Amino acid sequence: MLTVWFEPLAGLIEAGGPVLVAIAGVAMLLFSIGLERWWFFRFHYRPARRALIARWVARDERVSWSALTLREVWANDLVAGLRGPLPWLRLLVVICPLLGLLGTVTGMISVFDSLSVSEVNQARAMADGVARATLPTLSGMAVSVVGLLFISRLEHIIRREGQRLHDRLARAAEEHHA
Repeated sequence: MLTVWFEPLAGLIEAGGPVLVAIAGVAMLLFSIGLERWWFFRFHYRPARRALIARWVARDERVSWSALTLREVWANDLVAGLRGPLPWLRLLVVICPLLGLLGTVTGMISVFDSLSVSEVNQARAMADGVARATLPTLSGMAVSVVGLLFISRLEHIIRREGQRLHDRLARAAEEHHA
């Protein structure tokens, strides 16, 4: 059963070269950070947001400048937890096309090397090198585009949650005061 899954994967890795393995590793890291962000948002951020709102409502004084500043600091600290891995995600997204370019270069070196060594069956040697050049390039760009979409969505969620948190804190204070 496992050979059914691993044979095509081994063939793809052989065709793409070691750079394709590095791109796959970066992709797995990128998507594991994405899964971690979902887990963090679902099971850590939401309860922390509820606790922060309860802590704000429990305060006796909520209208002075110092109280509003404290509310702002608390909200910004909580939202900053969502922003934590964004620089790492951006770094991984930038690395993917560069790894694809490295795959292109190593693949073209393979083409020229095979053409210089063998005088027979040059078309086959050239096709192998071109495949070794194009697969990492395509993979690096695909992972990078998906990573950019993920970062864009995460930034949107962070902006939305920051605004919602500020709105909920203001509304909770008004509702409790009335």
